Amino acid sequence: MTTADNPAAERFVAARDFLQRHRTDYAAAYVGFRYPVLNEFNWALDFFDVQARDNQAIALWLVEDGVADVKVTYAEMARRSDQVANQLRHWGVRRGDSVLLMLPNELALWETMLACMKLGAVMIPTTMLLSPEDLQDRFTRGAVRHVVTRPSEVEKFFGLAEPFTGIVVGSTAGDAATGWHDYADTQAAPATYAPDGPTRADDPLFLYFTSGTTSLPKLVLHSHQSYPVGHLSTMYWIGLQAGDIHWNISSPGWAKHAWSCFFAPWIAGATIFVYNFTRFDAARSLNVICAAGVTSLCAPPTVWRMLIQQDLGRWKVPLRELVGAGEPLNPEVIEQVEQAWGLRIRDGFGQSETTAQIGNPPGQPIKPGSMGRPLPGYRIALLDVDGRPADEGEIAIVLDPRPIGLMPGYAGDAARTAEAMRGGFYHTGDIASRDADGYYHYIGRNDDVFKSSDYRLSPFELESVMIEHEAVLEAAVVPSPDALRLSVPKAYITLRAGHLPTRETAASILAFARARLAPYKRIRRIEFADLPKTISGKIRRVALRQQEAVRTGQARRPDEFWDDDVLPARA
Repeated sequence: MTTADNPAAERFVAARDFLQRHRTDYAAAYVGFRYPVLNEFNWALDFFDVQARDNQAIALWLVEDGVADVKVTYAEMARRSDQVANQLRHWGVRRGDSVLLMLPNELALWETMLACMKLGAVMIPTTMLLSPEDLQDRFTRGAVRHVVTRPSEVEKFFGLAEPFTGIVVGSTAGDAATGWHDYADTQAAPATYAPDGPTRADDPLFLYFTSGTTSLPKLVLHSHQSYPVGHLSTMYWIGLQAGDIHWNISSPGWAKHAWSCFFAPWIAGATIFVYNFTRFDAARSLNVICAAGVTSLCAPPTVWRMLIQQDLGRWKVPLRELVGAGEPLNPEVIEQVEQAWGLRIRDGFGQSETTAQIGNPPGQPIKPGSMGRPLPGYRIALLDVDGRPADEGEIAIVLDPRPIGLMPGYAGDAARTAEAMRGGFYHTGDIASRDADGYYHYIGRNDDVFKSSDYRLSPFELESVMIEHEAVLEAAVVPSPDALRLSVPKAYITLRAGHLPTRETAASILAFARARLAPYKRIRRIEFADLPKTISGKIRRVALRQQEAVRTGQARRPDEFWDDDVLPARA
């Protein structure tokens, strides 16, 4: 690709090429990498379109059962996004306008994201699971002026107070909503787009509403620099290269979708692969991976836990890179995958507020249970309760120099931004430890770590032991009130298929945990239940903590068992 006439794009490509040259040389990459500092930059125009010129490589590959595959080249994607940008401009979308994108994984999503970027519009990616009440909050705080969605979702927008332009994707004769524009009209728009002016690198690009596990969702602002440029670290962590076929199992509406269903693969010149399923089927998904030749897979822990219920050795997968994200991955899952395929899932850490901060890049020694080391472009510290550097504490990003991949702040909330950025650090709210070799080990969210008999306990550590039991699919550990110890660890457990929530099952699980945990970490109570989750799929331990906090006395709930009930006293 030629970027000689665009110094900003040239610096971006040089930084990308540096990381790819040192793809398996972490020391050289970490020491030598510098994020390019840009004044004016529009990733879609200055990088993607240049990379796409006459490029017949597949940029996006969509697979759906019973439907013909959709394959779009880089050149086609650039042309189509130009058409969409022109039509959106015709419908009134202007630089700085907020556009709510409420679409599934379909071609129009990628076309519209590129088009909005070219226009300088601000995207609010949104899951289709939202209620009208959720949408009203997004309209109010996000200042939404335009909506792009499916016909099935249009009714949710009836009654919203703010006026907006509605654009519907996939309407057919008779179901087009009155007053809404038809996305199909973009096909007749001019195929060459001319911007109305330069885009500043610090102009707003995304507004992400976080999943709100403990409070009203935060509104994370990202710029034309923080995500398009910042995701160089994500590309490096995943290990993507031109020609790769990368499948990130993620739903639109969350930052992780932009991480590796958009930026990281296309920065590398790889193919974004998506298999759309109504309900996740592990065996079918493994068949699709083999048939499509998928080389790189990123999946959340829930998916990995479902995959290992299969006899993975039956599939001769073409995979080269495996990564896990969203929540920490339990060591038991990693070990089972490695035994079957000879590949290790490489964990990593980041947030909606950042790109990938910490991770295990390709070709590096991996320590069981570790999420890796700081990625190029990030300097990480651990801070104790007094804000002093420690070997165990809150994960904090050093702000001098400020990493490009960190958000500018929380939109409309200067106080919350200042609190997060206090003392020369960005405070993540996550707790970890660091060993002598500089590897980080996740402990939990600040709010999830609790005390029992004056010992500080990590739910993640205890949960990792619980899911090693053959009956346990998922576990969430929270404190349960206890008159003697203040609180004791209690595990809420979802069972694997074929196992029943009986006294015998409870006794087996509690005995299993007792044999593997120190006495002060011992799981004292379990309850069989479906775990509450956010709409992004993360376990809502806060709901379980609240449920335990209001209990009184010694009464057992249905499907709840205490160790004193089912286990013999320990000698």
